[in-house]
Amino acid sequence: MFKLLLYFFIFFTLLQAKDKVEIYASSMETKGNIVKANNGVSVIYKDYFLTADRAIYDRKNGNLELFDNIRVNQNGNYKMLGKYAKLNIAKKEKFFKPFYMSEEKSKVWMSASNGEIKKTKIKITSGSLSGCNPVDPLWKMDFSSSDYSSKTKWMNIYNARLYIGDIPVLYIPYFGYSLNKNRRSGLLRPIFGFSSSEGLFFEQPIYIAEQNWWDLEIKPQLRTKRGQGVYQTFRFVDSKYSHGEFKTGYFKESESYFNSSNLKNTSHYGFNLKYDNNNLLKTWFGKDMAGQSGLYVDVNNMNDVDYINLSSNDALNNSTSTQILSRVNTFYNTSNDYIGLYFKYYQDLTLANNDRTLQKLPTIQYHHYLDAFFKDHLLYSLNVQSNNIQRNIDQKVIQTDVNLPVTLQTSLFDDYINVAYKANVYMQHSKFRGKEQTTNTGTNLKDAYYIRNFHTLSISSQLTKGYKNFSHVVDFGVSYNKTGTESRTGFYSKYETFCSNAINKYTPQCEFYNISNINNEVKLDFTQYIYDSLAKQILYHRMAQIISYSNDKNKFGELENELDYKVTSYLSFYNNMFYNYDKERFSKIFNKASFNKYGINLALSHLYKDTFVPNTTDNLRYTSYLTSSLSYTYNNHYSYSGTYNYDIKTNAIKSLDIGFMYKRRCWDFGIKYSENNRPILVAGNNSSSSIYDRYIYLTIVLKPIMKANAASFLRYQLPVKTKGN
Repeated sequence: MFKLLLYFFIFFTLLQAKDKVEIYASSMETKGNIVKANNGVSVIYKDYFLTADRAIYDRKNGNLELFDNIRVNQNGNYKMLGKYAKLNIAKKEKFFKPFYMSEEKSKVWMSASNGEIKKTKIKITSGSLSGCNPVDPLWKMDFSSSDYSSKTKWMNIYNARLYIGDIPVLYIPYFGYSLNKNRRSGLLRPIFGFSSSEGLFFEQPIYIAEQNWWDLEIKPQLRTKRGQGVYQTFRFVDSKYSHGEFKTGYFKESESYFNSSNLKNTSHYGFNLKYDNNNLLKTWFGKDMAGQSGLYVDVNNMNDVDYINLSSNDALNNSTSTQILSRVNTFYNTSNDYIGLYFKYYQDLTLANNDRTLQKLPTIQYHHYLDAFFKDHLLYSLNVQSNNIQRNIDQKVIQTDVNLPVTLQTSLFDDYINVAYKANVYMQHSKFRGKEQTTNTGTNLKDAYYIRNFHTLSISSQLTKGYKNFSHVVDFGVSYNKTGTESRTGFYSKYETFCSNAINKYTPQCEFYNISNINNEVKLDFTQYIYDSLAKQILYHRMAQIISYSNDKNKFGELENELDYKVTSYLSFYNNMFYNYDKERFSKIFNKASFNKYGINLALSHLYKDTFVPNTTDNLRYTSYLTSSLSYTYNNHYSYSGTYNYDIKTNAIKSLDIGFMYKRRCWDFGIKYSENNRPILVAGNNSSSSIYDRYIYLTIVLKPIMKANAASFLRYQLPVKTKGN
């Protein structure tokens, strides 16, 4: 939209340039210093073309006047119409009255009573603009005046009135706009909303960008029935290899809302720091070493989950999680070796504190990549990892794992059969510190180690056959694991049987027991693919079965079946399921179907899981979750959409929305109804609760002055508290 005023200014400055300007007319007459051109005047400068009915040029004062049917065109991209224009090349002054300008690409037009340019300043008086048809436009914006500086490239618009049809809907006494792509300080688009429980919502972002390497966005907000707060984001680029951002916020609850909602905290605050550097040694230490080094930081902290809920008024695009993970990862990598250092900190926002939450501060890893000897017949790799697992109370541990696999492989019968033998050596050492304080078991674990080796023999074959319209690939493999020798001390030996039972997984004795048993077993693996003539996958099918020969194990492990079938170019189906022979039931079934044709985009999925852990509540043992989404594009103007996510086990709707959008060349209109189940932290013993929100979003996009995501919306919230979510 605002480029139109810039084009207007550019045109007139071109006439004072030193480059050649050609003026043509059917007739000319000269009297003293006055030159008159009549019967059609044409001015050509580079790719600019100007026409008028007549013109008068005063060689003494340098004034050039154009009259009637003035048109300006530049490569057909925009045009400008008017009745009178006056240019003084020497004084760098221009006057245009009235004028009509339109840009071909965006279809935006502007009309005004007059325009005046003096050096680097341009002023427009009493104007209108729109992106709709000039005859009875659906929307338009009127303004009393506007000024623009070519030096600062900043546009000011005064007394702007937005009309939908002939109805005024918005008045803005002033707003400014930059016409260049450089960042600059100023006010961003305000956001409005309404909630039946929180009242009127208003947020006015402030943008500060005084230097190219950083910017700051401050977002003060007001919720008339709930309180007020401010969130800010500081973004920076400290080198060509690295960038980051720091977010923080604070919100203060009103006393009435705090008491009526039974919240845990009267204020909510937190921060998030993100930083990414893909050449750490060079940027921080000046070391230009072979290989790759890097640093990734994602640190989060907040006093409760409402810090996330209040950071935005958009429930459609702002998801809330009750589990927050902070990470700091750094590494150095070469073609042979990898060294990594990782910090992980977990925060459960449904708890009053995380004193007993296990943290990994830090994890140190060394990995030697796969090496091959004897023409790739002998392979080995090495991985060493040490985890410092700690918390504020109760016992902590430093656990170190060493894994060394050595593989001997070859092919037989002209590469029809591949045979491999792998010797696996594994060790774990645990060094404990601290004492149990919150349990009555009196259990204090002692330092211990665990060492074992086991053997794997595998035979596999892959066959491919081509047909007229497709090709078929079959991959069949058999592997046999056999236990070797092992040695245990301390709690590895004492709690081996106890912790191997899934019932005891979350007891204090088994918190640090993560040894998975190796059994004498055979694993059968069958995979097949079907590709069409263009090498596009039509079918992927895999089956896997474990047969155990250990006395303490069921003979048959769970049967896994995975299928991905592209039925047609627009219809597909995916299935993944595990069958437990001992329980005679499926432990997991996941199905997903997708359809995309005739303007319909449909996706349905369902997940069912059963842990088979006895003496646990259904919510912990079972999972049964349904997700669905549907969108329908009727034509270029009408489209409909909806989603529905439902927890079958808890009989609770997790989220739901349905809406439609009507699109035209110059405007969009949409309405959407949405429901969302978001967690909160409340006072009392049951600190974890949730609020079920209902929203109505009203979207209006005026093109091209608004982007598709710059939507106005009206929000209604009907809170319903549900326990334990």
